[in-house]
Amino acid sequence: MVLERGRGSHVWDADENEYIDFMMSFGALIQGHAHPKLVEVVSQAIAEGSHFAAATSAEVEAAEHFRHMVPSAEVVRFANTGSEATMLALRLARAHTGRTKFLKFEGHYHGWYDPYLLNGHSHPPEQLGPPENPRKIPDSEGIPPATFRDVVLAPWNDMATLERIMREHGRELAALITEPIMANMGCIPPREGYLQRVRELTREHGVLLILDEVVTGFRYAPGGCQQYYGILPDISTFGKALGAGFPIGAVAGPRSILDRMRWGDNMVLHYGTFNGHRLTMKVVAANLDLLSQDGNAAYRKLHAIGDSAIAGLRDIFRRRKIKAVVQGFGPMFQIYFTERDAIHDYRDYCKYADTARYSRFVHSLLERGIYMTPSNGLHWIISTAHTEADVAALLQAADQSCAELA
Repeated sequence: MVLERGRGSHVWDADENEYIDFMMSFGALIQGHAHPKLVEVVSQAIAEGSHFAAATSAEVEAAEHFRHMVPSAEVVRFANTGSEATMLALRLARAHTGRTKFLKFEGHYHGWYDPYLLNGHSHPPEQLGPPENPRKIPDSEGIPPATFRDVVLAPWNDMATLERIMREHGRELAALITEPIMANMGCIPPREGYLQRVRELTREHGVLLILDEVVTGFRYAPGGCQQYYGILPDISTFGKALGAGFPIGAVAGPRSILDRMRWGDNMVLHYGTFNGHRLTMKVVAANLDLLSQDGNAAYRKLHAIGDSAIAGLRDIFRRRKIKAVVQGFGPMFQIYFTERDAIHDYRDYCKYADTARYSRFVHSLLERGIYMTPSNGLHWIISTAHTEADVAALLQAADQSCAELA
């Protein structure tokens, strides 16, 4: 696909074919393409100068909007990508605790920082090792094996196994990092009470909880999944929807941790020419203002449109007698072709998700004007630009594609 332009919920390719976009730049375009208010803000800001090597009022305004929305954000630090944010979060945790090891879950993706690149791709189940001691499988060449000595790997959504691993390694860990919803294997929600118990376990062992909200932040609620599920992390990271299509990353938490970045002895270093980029900060402030307007009406719309699409897809699969589940709710979901009632974790995904059939299904949708990635490990995204008419078009295309599959 070579896309040339977009407006609202629609995109056009190089041959002027039109599609309804349910990929939304991997979830970054929370306001859709070329939102009029954001176009106005960018046009004015660029005319005044895009970036200065100094503090700006735009950064302050963006930070104030951010702090107003995110419950755990006493302080926020801006970076340029989600990967940068999670790198900084781990560095802060190590400095704050004096420990070096951290726990990462199978199937979760926290950016392309070397120590995070373990078991983030699907593999044959026989290669994964036992749940209590998973085999470490690098996601990339070019990473020395020594990089992973300080990584403790665990299965997600399996509380009994996590409790055993924490009893063994808890006092060695600087941090436990987790997505609140597993977004790197499609859309896998946490089991009831799971995140709350993770929060308890980390406190019991003096481990900092890093909640990676790069995908979920500003999507499910004004304060992200930490607000939706009632979790107070020690450090949280953000990206994607925060920038509404502009490159952004952010680390938030208490001053006692983030003040370690202040200049002086024993500081935590965080450099970057484009940190707090003025143009991006203008967009962030305007985007968060749009999401907060009318008593957070944007979130009611995101959930209503998404739930309508999910219900319609489930009805089609049921009526067409196709074995598939639609997981997620509201602004983000994924379809799995499987005999199972649900996909609960990374190992379920590796063993039971028919990713080849999903790819065929999405390619059929592309022919019918629905733009989505054929990767089953990503997810369907709803933006504030999507409408019930878009959902109706999706369901019509999905029904025709299911007839082909059947």
